[in-house]
Amino acid sequence: MKKFWAWFLGGMFLTLSIAQMSATERAEVDHPAPDFTLPDNSGNKHSLSDFKGKFVVLEWVNYDCPFVRKHYRSGNMPSLQKMYTKKDVVWLSICSSAPGKQGYFETDELSERMKKEKAIPTAYLLDPDGKVGKTYGAKTTPHMYIVNPEGLLIYAGGIDNIASTDIDDIEEATNYVKEVLDAAMTGKEVPVKGSRPYGCSVKYK
Repeated sequence: MKKFWAWFLGGMFLTLSIAQMSATERAEVDHPAPDFTLPDNSGNKHSLSDFKGKFVVLEWVNYDCPFVRKHYRSGNMPSLQKMYTKKDVVWLSICSSAPGKQGYFETDELSERMKKEKAIPTAYLLDPDGKVGKTYGAKTTPHMYIVNPEGLLIYAGGIDNIASTDIDDIEEATNYVKEVLDAAMTGKEVPVKGSRPYGCSVKYK
């Protein structure tokens, strides 16, 4: 009987520990952003914790998605990357497309594609098993997240408020990423903490 209770209580403790671990690993606004380590397209590894003390933008990307293409071919996403990395913001583009699925590129092809899209993030990170994407709940490309210097997730959602593939809509849209960064970087309250993301579904394995 003692062995049964030892086994039962041990199992309960393990179940609770796993549940607590899963809860803490899920990304939530106003909570610490889950740390992760991913390789970039050159094989160098980057951890979110490496950038503590800086604002960090996480951008889920798939260059073959028409919604992503809208923001790159128009120059919108590259201009945001250039503007904020010049202000010492870290910009991490993350691809959670599985090998063989849309958005996944081998190293040489990826380098050429980044040049074509004029992408200039701090790093382009590879998440082929989708673990980081699922931890953050990334649903679409693009899906945007902003982490403040204290490591808190302060925004999660769409890049803007007009869900379309029409380049002409960019000028009329409210760019949430810009609004949140501009407010947070000047010590103001962020105008929006979350919004509904739009785009293509992330091509998880």
